[in-house]
Amino acid sequence: MSATMIGASGIFLTLFLMAARVPIAVALGAVSIGGIMLLIDTRAGMGIVSGVPFNFIGNWALTAVPMFLLMGYICTTTGMTNGLFRAMRILLSRLPGGLAITGVAASALFAAASGSSVATSSAMARIAVPEMLKYRYDPALASGVIAASGTLGSLIPPSILMVLYGIYAEVSIGKLFIAGFLPGLLSAALYMGMIALRCRLNPALAGGAAGAGGAGAAGGALENVHYSLKEKLDALKEVWPLPVLIFCVLGGIFTGLFSPTEAGAVGAIIAVVIAILRGQMSLSAFREAVVFSILGTSSIFAILIGTLFFTRFLALSGLPSDLADLVLSVTGGNPYLIIAGVAVIYVVLGMFVESIGLMLLTLPIVLPLVTGADMNLIWFGIIVIKLLEIGLVTPPIGLNVYVIKGALGTSIPIQTIFKGVAWFIVMDVVALLLLVMFPSLSIFLPEFMWQ
Repeated sequence: MSATMIGASGIFLTLFLMAARVPIAVALGAVSIGGIMLLIDTRAGMGIVSGVPFNFIGNWALTAVPMFLLMGYICTTTGMTNGLFRAMRILLSRLPGGLAITGVAASALFAAASGSSVATSSAMARIAVPEMLKYRYDPALASGVIAASGTLGSLIPPSILMVLYGIYAEVSIGKLFIAGFLPGLLSAALYMGMIALRCRLNPALAGGAAGAGGAGAAGGALENVHYSLKEKLDALKEVWPLPVLIFCVLGGIFTGLFSPTEAGAVGAIIAVVIAILRGQMSLSAFREAVVFSILGTSSIFAILIGTLFFTRFLALSGLPSDLADLVLSVTGGNPYLIIAGVAVIYVVLGMFVESIGLMLLTLPIVLPLVTGADMNLIWFGIIVIKLLEIGLVTPPIGLNVYVIKGALGTSIPIQTIFKGVAWFIVMDVVALLLLVMFPSLSIFLPEFMWQ
């Protein structure tokens, strides 16, 4: 069997093991180690296995991963996010479909702080969905909006996916963070606009029978409420920590005050200070945040090591370069055709593989295509992360949908959640097309960074 065939067989075997529910790190590591030993010899293979992970984990940039996780978990365990949905409801509920729009805004802020789509979806499902159902919102809209909005954490910085992509693609993590800001706002704006338009045309979706903004029945009881200036200011007091935290992190990176790696530690320190100032910090909350961060970091690093073996295995097989030459000869190096092919791969695999594993699994294959076509790696990184967002809610295995289902129990059928998510997938496709057609949406802000 040729080296290229061994590489191709390794990819199919890895996908089979993942489909059989073998942990991603184990599947990647086992197949890669076996493949490396087939391609060279046992002693050389064991040398790679023993030496490469140690050198890689010593990469200074990887320290951003536990620090950003710690920042997010401190925000969660100290209760900074507890009043987020209630505050957004006061500020936004007058809009058509106000509670659903509130769900988008609250989820975006929560996701930006936590960096975890799953954590955001799980938390907001328990808070926001029952509130929307209480006001007779359509169950598909109520559940779909939280499942989709939870994915915004992948694009709105700081994002663990951006850190990992930056390390593998060898591009500036700081520029990736800043590049994701406008696309993240664009996605949230499209969600909100779609909700407002649908609820304006069909008030029953927001619990109303007639009138502007779904006013009527229970929907009108909520959306006709006028909140005083004091109530709105009180609402802002509940949510100010998260925007301030995100602004400090991104502002420091944008102005060159500190590096993206240092930004994780700075963000964690600021989160601790804010929690102390608000009287929310306790030893148990800090201990819980540290434990969650250690567990999350261990999981991510295990996948990273498996992916590192997989990258070496594929490089030794020559498959990525052969595949890149083939695709480039067929497409003529047309970046749009390459992106279309990558999109198909990510959407299909995204139905079955979680986002971190999928990105790290595919980067060794797709990056040679991108560099061969001389595409901007920052722009491509934002497109990849947007594709990963779509995969999180795409049937039949959309991970965020099942997280919502697990949080809600039997109150909403899984088919209803997928029905609600479909509208948001359409908006994601629109956002993706805009990002592809107008690269400046991704690369405009990074050009103004202070290096």
